[in-house]
Amino acid sequence: MKEIKITTNFEAYLNQNELSDDNQSLMKQAVEVRKNAYAPYSRFKVGAAILLDNGKVILGSNQENAAYPSGLCAERVAIFQAGALYPNSKILKIAVSAASETNQTIAPIPPCGSCRQSLSEYEIKQQSPIEIYFMGETGEVYKSNSIENLLPFSFSKKNL
Repeated sequence: MKEIKITTNFEAYLNQNELSDDNQSLMKQAVEVRKNAYAPYSRFKVGAAILLDNGKVILGSNQENAAYPSGLCAERVAIFQAGALYPNSKILKIAVSAASETNQTIAPIPPCGSCRQSLSEYEIKQQSPIEIYFMGETGEVYKSNSIENLLPFSFSKKNL
């Protein structure tokens, strides 16, 4: 038997005002697109903004469906759109903001497991890390330099 130890590092900002101007802009777009979420069941709205290496910003918001799990999370809406529209562009960073209509979300809300797997696929495909910034409705913003920090044992084409 051997022990495997995994460590991850994140940067924590008191709020989005502590971010650089370009990262503030990306997060503001995530917050704004969050308003477009269709979340009548969970009442939990999420917005995502992806910056590509060609300068384009791709937006996504969660889209629910009464036939769970037919809906999609904001991160997957945005990343699949980026892959469809700009298949040869690298994803530099993604900003995610989540807000509940029933509870105040002040702690950073990371992507769910399905979104982590989807983001990981693109990070592996492009062979370069994707920065991720995530927050609740208000409050702290966490930054990870790579999706691998969020999903250290990812499932990839190497496993097939």
